[in-house]
Parts: sequence; C-alpha cells; structure tokens
Amino acid sequence: MTTPRIDRVLKEGEIGSSLEVRGWVRTRRDSKQGFSFIELNDGSCMGNLQIVVDADVPGYEDSIKDVTTGASVAIEGELKESPGKGQRVELQATSLRVLGTTDPETFPLQKKRHSFEFLREIAHLRPRSNTFGAVTRVRNVISRSIHNFFQSRDFVYINTPIITTSDCEGAGEMFQVTTLNVDRIAEISTKIDYAQDFFGKKASLTVSGQLEAEIYATSVGPCYTFGPTFRAENSNTTRHLAEFWMVEPEMPFYELPDDMDLAEAFIKTIIKDVLEACPEDMEFFNKRIDNTVLESLQNVLDNDFIRLPYTEAIELLEKCDKKFEYPHEWGRDLQSEHERYLTEEHFKQPVILYDYPRTIKPFYMYCNDDGKTVRAMDVLVPRVGEIIGGSQREDRLSMLETRMAECNLDPKEYWWYLDLRRYGSVPHAGFGLGLERMVQFVTGMTNIRDVIPFPRTPKNADF
Repeated sequence: MTTPRIDRVLKEGEIGSSLEVRGWVRTRRDSKQGFSFIELNDGSCMGNLQIVVDADVPGYEDSIKDVTTGASVAIEGELKESPGKGQRVELQATSLRVLGTTDPETFPLQKKRHSFEFLREIAHLRPRSNTFGAVTRVRNVISRSIHNFFQSRDFVYINTPIITTSDCEGAGEMFQVTTLNVDRIAEISTKIDYAQDFFGKKASLTVSGQLEAEIYATSVGPCYTFGPTFRAENSNTTRHLAEFWMVEPEMPFYELPDDMDLAEAFIKTIIKDVLEACPEDMEFFNKRIDNTVLESLQNVLDNDFIRLPYTEAIELLEKCDKKFEYPHEWGRDLQSEHERYLTEEHFKQPVILYDYPRTIKPFYMYCNDDGKTVRAMDVLVPRVGEIIGGSQREDRLSMLETRMAECNLDPKEYWWYLDLRRYGSVPHAGFGLGLERMVQFVTGMTNIRDVIPFPRTPKNADF
C-alpha cells in the first residue's frame, strides 16, 4: 500500500488501484443515502481529492462525526473514475482513520474567505489556506530554480556568516548581537566595553553576504550565497521586512555588462520554471489576486531588458507629465513610483538602470572615470519596481580606500577586504535578489509579509 501525495493521485492515479491518502479535511457532506463525501487536501496542490465513504466502512458510525473541517485523516480505498465535473478521479474508501480531531467551533480556518491581515495573526495555520499553500509551493519552486540556475553554470554554493562585524551597506541599520547584561550596564555605566562581549567586539546580524562572497569569488571562481539577511529599518510598508532571504552571486572577471546579462537570464529562468511547475497555482493568482500576473510575466519573457543610464532616466522623468509624490532630480535615488512609471507606462517592459550617482551608492562599487557615477545597476520590472540591485566591484586599492574615506568607514575594520585588492585583484561583479520581492512579483501578492512564512517587522516577531 503506497501513500502518494494528492497532486500525483489527481494527475497520474491509475483507475482501479488501491492506495492510502493522508491529509486535512476541507469539507464533509453527508448524504441521506447513508454515505459521506470528504474533500481532502495534503498541501501538495490546489485541488482536493474527493473521497466517498460508505456507511459500511468499518468504524464509520463512530469516526465520521470527528471528520470535520481541519481534522487530519488517513483513508484507504480504490481509485475510481469520477462521475462529477471537473475531477478525473475519486477514492472509494475501504477504511477511515481519524488521526487528529478539530473543534469545529474554534477552528479559525473555516470554508470562507479570510482577510490576509487576519491570516497573518494565525501564521501557524495559514499555509492550509488556498492562497498561502500556493505561495508556499511557488516560493519552493523559485528557491529550487535559483539553485539549479547557478549549479548548472558551475557556480559554487557557499554559506556566509549570519553574525558579522562589517556593515556592508554602510547605512548603520543593523541588529546588534550581544551576550552582555545591558540592563546591568545601564545601571552602572553609559559606556559599553565590547571587549567583554562574546566576540570581543561589536557584532551584528548581517545585512548582506556580499563582502564574504567576494573572498570566494576571487579564490574558487563564480559563487553564490543564499540565506537570511537582516535590516533594522523602522519601516511598516508593504515592501519591507526586517528579516528576508537574499541570493547573492559573485563573479570574478565580470564587468557591469556581464552582470546585467546574467541578471536578465536569471529572472527569465525563474519565471519559466514557475510557469512550468505551478500552472494551477499561477492560474489561481491570476484569477484571485491580480489578473495581470500572467500577462506581466509573459511580457518579461518576451522582451529584452532595456539598458538605460540613470541620467537618461532622470531626464525622462523630468519631461513626463505625470505628477509624482516624491521629487526626482539628479543625485537622488529613485522611488518605487518612478521605477514603476518607467516599466509600466513609458517602456512597458523591464528596464536595467545603470551608472548611478556615486554619492548615493555604497563604498564598494566601481567608480567611473567621470568622478560622479559608479558602475551600479538596478533591474526594474512592472508592478514591483526594483527587483535586483548589483554592481561591478571596485578592484583598485587606492580608489577603494578613497571611497571608504568618503563614506567615513574605518579601513582597519575592513583590512581583509582591502587585502583582496592587494593580492591578485581582478575585475569582478555581482548582484543581490531578495527572494520575497521575487515571490511578490511572480504571484501578484501586494504585501511582502504574505510571501514569507513568518514575517518579521517592527513590533512583530510572533511565531
């Protein structure tokens, strides 16, 4: 007796075969003729398997009363052709076991629509809903696609540290990690002696694995890191999280055009893989969440990404008639509304902006000869705006030291990073893609808190 997942049963189950299925009850309907219909789901797909349980099934009378929405069951039976519309097969039960009961009066996931705000409050149960089951499956396929993309190109997967003493972005928005008794310190002193701390110095959760990835890129070749990152940004927007997952490839001997080409191929590969692996889930998102999702994704696949210098993007924004909430002028970073205008209204396709002002970008980006810009890029897509940020890295020691001074960074804290420029420096480049931002784009979900299993935001660290 095998125990296949329900998605396999619905697609490939052989008529007449005997099998056991396990899962959670979505609904139960009782017939006056003395049998029950159970809709069973195990999280493997959007669809439910209909199960017919006759009254002569052993233990039916004692067990069926416990088969309520949310209860877990194991059912054996014979797979038969279904006479109902919209379903290929159904299971004629021969045995029924209730594994876990549910109080129907208190179970919060009844068969009705719930707001996403409410479902965030029950993040331990929301994966059983249609929307969040689909989000979970799509997120899984995206993660698999990310690994396959880089592994098929002979990139080395590395694990960079979660705890760091370097602020990669230089923004200072880092979560401090300490074992010191801060309450006691506050009582006796206003100055903290980090020499007494666990690591002997001030340490924080990482905002990026990029700097460490550069070590391996300049040693073992193209590599990528894929893991959690943290940012103590006091933001409650639908686009920001305090804890999120980043994939960050680093490539030796790459310059900015190579970086752009890889980023475009990366985005397109992920989209292709999701559309191929999750057609039912994607149809659900297009029907229930955003009816432009499939059209937007196909637009990305069908068009080459436009390459546009930042300076020309500013000129376009200045000439357009659209009124924006935030100012746009040379030297300012673009806001989401500006990025979406370029991709959704002006070009109507993905855009890669490059050569950003030096003053608004981190210290590690390669400085152009004009003295004003750096070889940075942002990949912009419709509905989301920026989805990838990257750059060619500064490989000249003297220029890197100059940029550190401009950004008020202590070279002593980055001695090892400077060593990479002292000993066999090479041109290299990389980028970062936020997994949650990608899941948002692919699914059409508007709030980033709904595309990660357990969102971490200001004043929210439940579960």
